[in-house]
Amino acid sequence: MRVSWDVPEPGGGRGRERTASGGVGVSGVSGETGVTSETGARGVSGASGGDGAGADGAAQARAVLHGAGLTAGEREILRVLGRSEDLDSVGSQIVVSLGASIIEGRLRPGEDLNSVDLARRFGSSRTPVREALAILEREGLVEVPARKRPRVRRLGIAEVREIYELRAELYALVSRRIVEHCPDTAAGDRGADGPGSGGADGRGGQGAGADGGSLDELRAAQAELEAAAAAGDPERFFWSIVGFRNTEARLAANETVRGVLDSVGIRTLQLRHLSLSLPGRVETSVADHRRLMKAYTDREADLAAALTRSIVRRSLAALESSGWNGFSA
Repeated sequence: MRVSWDVPEPGGGRGRERTASGGVGVSGVSGETGVTSETGARGVSGASGGDGAGADGAAQARAVLHGAGLTAGEREILRVLGRSEDLDSVGSQIVVSLGASIIEGRLRPGEDLNSVDLARRFGSSRTPVREALAILEREGLVEVPARKRPRVRRLGIAEVREIYELRAELYALVSRRIVEHCPDTAAGDRGADGPGSGGADGRGGQGAGADGGSLDELRAAQAELEAAAAAGDPERFFWSIVGFRNTEARLAANETVRGVLDSVGIRTLQLRHLSLSLPGRVETSVADHRRLMKAYTDREADLAAALTRSIVRRSLAALESSGWNGFSA
């Protein structure tokens, strides 16, 4: 089994093995780049030891994770799955550990996932492993062919194009909603008619995202990605871009759109990482996001939507021009 290209691995190398925790549930997500509440999580049925996993295995896995610290990929899995960092079951730890290994590139598309080996690694029976693999299959990260071993799911070029087209249109909607509904400054920092209550044309003070966010959060995210670019840190820059996009989706205050973006976005994190690693892409991305922030500040909904579509489509074009044409067995 092989893949037709090499994904630059976040953090470099294969990385160390770790376990993490998390249930599942794209709906009910309530956070940004960090960890969220458990609202809306589907959970892992029977994942806390009655099948042989045992409290000792869960405690050992928690110790490993907390000792090593969460990777950016593990935090993103936790966010998308709507879970906290309370590591209290082996089954949920398997879900997040494997999911993070996939999106961070330590497990490659097409790679076998042996349930016996995984059960041994996590100190559990095969039951929580099978349940974790079924959950990751529903999230589009794993495929379980009939009468064959589960494996990391491969994406073909046609499916990738469809996903990027969907992301481009949904993020254009996100940009419009930000212009129309997100205030310039948080409510606590402005009076009813004071600065920040609207944009240049008086819009933008119609209400904020569901959590009362403002454009100041996107300015902070923009400052972080520019600092990462200036520092020449590609990993920090990549996760800063992910954070910017997550913040946009949250501020748009449409949980249905946000859930779909999370679902399709997590499947393409390796590809998004590859795209941003190509020559000249960091500089282009920084400039694109500066223009987008200006469109938000100026309350230019059409321009913001057009810029967002361009950013997503440019990422796909960079992939295609690199010679990547999907995974092969």
